Amino acid sequence: MEIHDSAVHVQTLTKRFGGFTAVDDVSFSIPKGEIFGLLGPNGAGKTTTIRMLCGIIDSTDGDGMVLGFDINKQAEEIKKRIGYMSQKFSLYNDLTARENIMFYASIYGVPRAKRNARVNELIEMSGLVGHENELTANLSGAWRQRLALACAVVHDPPMLFLDEATAGVDPISRREFWDLIYDMAGKGVSVLATTHYMDEAEYCNMIAMMHRGELIAYASPDELKESMDGILFQVECSDPTTALQILDEFDWTQEVSIHGVLLHVIVDKASREKAIRRKLQAEEIEIFRIEESIPSLEDVFITFIEEKRKSGDS
Repeated sequence: MEIHDSAVHVQTLTKRFGGFTAVDDVSFSIPKGEIFGLLGPNGAGKTTTIRMLCGIIDSTDGDGMVLGFDINKQAEEIKKRIGYMSQKFSLYNDLTARENIMFYASIYGVPRAKRNARVNELIEMSGLVGHENELTANLSGAWRQRLALACAVVHDPPMLFLDEATAGVDPISRREFWDLIYDMAGKGVSVLATTHYMDEAEYCNMIAMMHRGELIAYASPDELKESMDGILFQVECSDPTTALQILDEFDWTQEVSIHGVLLHVIVDKASREKAIRRKLQAEEIEIFRIEESIPSLEDVFITFIEEKRKSGDS
C-alpha cells in the first residue's frame, strides 16, 4: 500500500522509557476509511502507540505518518485533523450535554456561524435527543460515552482514535456505540481503536494483535481465525478447572482455556474428541457436551501468545 493511500502508516515504530521498551519495532498501515483495531491486554503497548500517533509523545525510533503528516515533526497539524476519545475523555459535569458539545466546538475552532447547526447534527447523530439539556453529571455511562464521541468529532475530523473508549460500558451499549462508528466509517472517516474486548475486534476491517510491545499478528479477523492451526472443541463438563489441568498435560493439546462455563480445547486433529472423553471420564468428570467449533479471536490470541512463550520469545 502506498503511503499516500493510507490514513496511518508506521514503520518500525519504537518507544522506550529508559530501559523499558513499551512499543517494539511495530509496522502497519491503515487505509483511508477503514476501521483498524489494536487488540491486546493492558500493558501491551496499545495506548503508547496511539499517543505517538496523536503527537502526544515522540517515538524513540522508526517513522510514522498520520493523514500525510510526520508524527514527530508535525504533531500540531495532526492534532487539528483528528478526533481522540479515551475511557477518560474529559466531560464537564456541571455543563449540559449541549453545552459540552458547544464548548468543544469552540475549542476545536468550529466557525461560530456553524456551531449551532453542527451541535444539533451531533445531538441527532449520537441519539442524545431528549437528553441534550440534562446535566452531564446526571447522564448514565452509556449516554456519557455517546456525548464524548460527539465532542471528539465536533470538528468533523477525517481520522478518529478510540483508546479503550468502551471500557466499563455494558455489551448492548457497546454494540450501539459501534453502530455509530460504522456509520462514520461509511462516510469516509478512518478509525483506529484499541480494545481488550475480543468481540469488539470483530467490527474491525484489520486487526493488529499486540503482546508486550510487539505485534504478534496482523490480518483481518477472518484471516486470523483461518490461520490458527488445530481443531477447537468446546467442552461443557461438571468440573472445567480440573478438566483443564488434566487435558493440558498431553502433547496433542495445543491450548486449553476456560471461557465462562465452557472449556476450549485446541487439539492437533478432530479424532482427539474420543481421547478427551476418555481422559475426563477416567477422572469421573461428567461431560454434558462436546462439539467442534469455529475459533474466536480470543482463542487465536491465546494460541499466538502460547506459541510465543513456547518459542522463548516472550
